[in-house]
Amino acid sequence: MDDRQPNDGLKRLYAATGWTLRQFAQEVNKVATERGRPTRYQPPSVHQWLDGHMPKEAARPLVLEALARRLQRPVTHAEAGFPAPASAPASAHDSRDASTVEGLLDLGRQDMDPSRRNILGASLFSVALAVPGWQDVVGRMESTGSGQAQRIGMADVDSVVAMTERLSDLDDEFGGRYARPMAAAFLVNIVAPYLKATAPENVRRAMMSAASFLCYLTGWMAVDEGLHGTAQQYYTRGLKLAGASHDHLTYCHIMRGMSVQSVDLGHGPTAVKWAEAASEASPAAGPRMAAFMSGQQAHSYAVAGERHNALNSIRRTEVSMSRAESQSRTFGGYSPATLAYHTAQVRYALGDVAGSVESLQLHFRLREPANESHRSGMRFTSMLAKRQLALGHLDAACATWNEVLDDYPSIQSGRVDEHLREMARSLRPHTKNATARHLYERARVVAPALFDAQRPTT
Repeated sequence: MDDRQPNDGLKRLYAATGWTLRQFAQEVNKVATERGRPTRYQPPSVHQWLDGHMPKEAARPLVLEALARRLQRPVTHAEAGFPAPASAPASAHDSRDASTVEGLLDLGRQDMDPSRRNILGASLFSVALAVPGWQDVVGRMESTGSGQAQRIGMADVDSVVAMTERLSDLDDEFGGRYARPMAAAFLVNIVAPYLKATAPENVRRAMMSAASFLCYLTGWMAVDEGLHGTAQQYYTRGLKLAGASHDHLTYCHIMRGMSVQSVDLGHGPTAVKWAEAASEASPAAGPRMAAFMSGQQAHSYAVAGERHNALNSIRRTEVSMSRAESQSRTFGGYSPATLAYHTAQVRYALGDVAGSVESLQLHFRLREPANESHRSGMRFTSMLAKRQLALGHLDAACATWNEVLDDYPSIQSGRVDEHLREMARSLRPHTKNATARHLYERARVVAPALFDAQRPTT
């Protein structure tokens, strides 16, 4: 006789969402797809969970994250009536880390070891992550780095800064899949020991600041590979290091990066949360930094459906850029080309596809190749092609996508890979057209791995 009891905890959470069974299943599947391991749960599965059948261990974090996104707060295993996980990847807000440096070491060691990448791949992007206030993080690592035999100076800080710039260049040119293992190894083998070394106060703070930006860069690389939970872990550790070093600019830069990650995933309200926090916390600075912040706010508002705020923010960005002393690459690389990109994204999110194509074309006219990322050029070109096709301009879209295929062999980027998969899906209905068929077949030759059928897990 089956004495299984209904899962009252999960039932309470389910009732609070207002979802149907189908919507619950769809949201769980959406989280799994975002992680790169699709599932195909249906309403009967959800009914069984509510009735007391325990979801598979791999599915439980997906269920919790789906609920957290709907309820806009963290949801624990216990609250959902699930047993505590025997072993789980550290989350972006895991308080079990002994310290920021030790947590960074653990994360970096997993990231640089190919045999442990599956652990990182299991971590989930969290929309319920709390925004840390500047006062919550500033100066909170005062005891970091005392009593070690090694002693460091400003020359060591300079070497970390220079190495971070080289890694950033490699990431821009070749993609995060190549550069991130090197960044992780550098964090583990060089930077983390420096953070524990003896140093004068000014050197110690400068080293934490340099490490903070390296964490941001490594998180950015993880985003490029689609490891969004991993990226959040790097970002949150970077925030702690920025606070410890009193580096207000990097603190705001990382929060803006977390907004970029959220908006690219389509989480508009979460992107707004981070963009607003970054802008509110940013110290007084020149118009270029103001544009750097408000441009991201505009994109976030647009994706969140806040039309009025989006249009006001993009106008503020235009005004700030008009007041910038120079149009050369300065704070954050924000340039007229970046403004045109943000304008394109705002227009697209608000339903103006033709306007977004116009602004993307302006972006490419304004781009300065010496100052722009190779990978971003491929991504934005793919966006342009998709939007040209949406307008019915098949020949133009095919010509634009051919430009992406020309450069594809030189890049190792998960985001570029996804754009090509999307290209293949978009072209399939048009393969009776000779131009579209030729492009589709060329893509199969240039990127055969992306066309392999992947059976979703259940």
